Amino acid sequence: MKYVTIKDIAAQLRLSKSTVSRALAGDGNVSGETRGKVLELATQLGYKRNELAANLRHNASGTVGFLVPEMRTPFFLSVLTSAQDALNAKGMKVLIAQSHEDPEAELRNLKMMEDYRVDGIIMSICHTDRNVSEYERLEKKDIPIVFFDRVPAAMQAPKVVVDDYMKSFFLVEHLVRTGRKRILHIAGPARIPNSLDRRRAYRDVLEKFHIPYDPQLVVNGENYRGEGERIIKDVMKRGLDFDAIFCFGETQAIGALNYLVRNGVKVPQEVSVCCFSGTDLGTIVTPQLTVIQQPFEEMGRTSAELMLERLDSPETPPRTVVLDAEMVIRQSTE
Repeated sequence: MKYVTIKDIAAQLRLSKSTVSRALAGDGNVSGETRGKVLELATQLGYKRNELAANLRHNASGTVGFLVPEMRTPFFLSVLTSAQDALNAKGMKVLIAQSHEDPEAELRNLKMMEDYRVDGIIMSICHTDRNVSEYERLEKKDIPIVFFDRVPAAMQAPKVVVDDYMKSFFLVEHLVRTGRKRILHIAGPARIPNSLDRRRAYRDVLEKFHIPYDPQLVVNGENYRGEGERIIKDVMKRGLDFDAIFCFGETQAIGALNYLVRNGVKVPQEVSVCCFSGTDLGTIVTPQLTVIQQPFEEMGRTSAELMLERLDSPETPPRTVVLDAEMVIRQSTE
């Protein structure tokens, strides 16, 4: 598709490009007759101002990159919606990409955003340390990054998080206080920093209540429904005894819950099920899921605010905002 340019308008009217440009900008030094002809022809030809080129002349694209590991779960979509609304309200556009939990794809997306001259990047990482040097390189090129949810621990940068460890501790403690002692932990992949915090909380609760740690009760899995089903099927096939499940993420938990119910296991009478990162999905299964529910809208809005703060005042020291998360107790653990 060929876009109409100032050069096209100038050629048809036999005017200089600078005159056409000034006429389109409403410059009072251009006569009313000439300005009228320029505007009339621009409308006829469907001329659209090249906002990207205009912004780049001022060393800004007016665009923020938004990069996440996946969009199959409602969590990242909810954060994106909130961040995009906040940025759009300030006249900023958003360039969206996902890494599919692949550090190499994340790297390619970061380079793509750099090539498109984004003013900054809001992102959640897919690996604890694989691309930290790239984040640091972009920061040195004055492309600020705001991290949310999954963040690089060693890097000094603006971050928006919840306390994964403490909230997981409270959730597993809830299971123990309801009489559960053989708690299966479907953990997230070790490459995800949040997974390590949630696993540590699980072990510390067991230690607090003098419950022996059984490594067979900790199984790593990706965060999607089929993985939750696969793990529970395998655990039951091996005859491993468990009376509760603490999942890294909601889609894992839904998969595990559905498999249990289909196979005649009563939830929560025989097995309790709970998870981190609850969304509305947890309310449309039976029984409804007990979850740690993160403040998605606030996380997106705060990430956008930190980005705008960095763009307006690059010298502002990076800060970490810790948001509260709510434990919502529902039928799956009652």
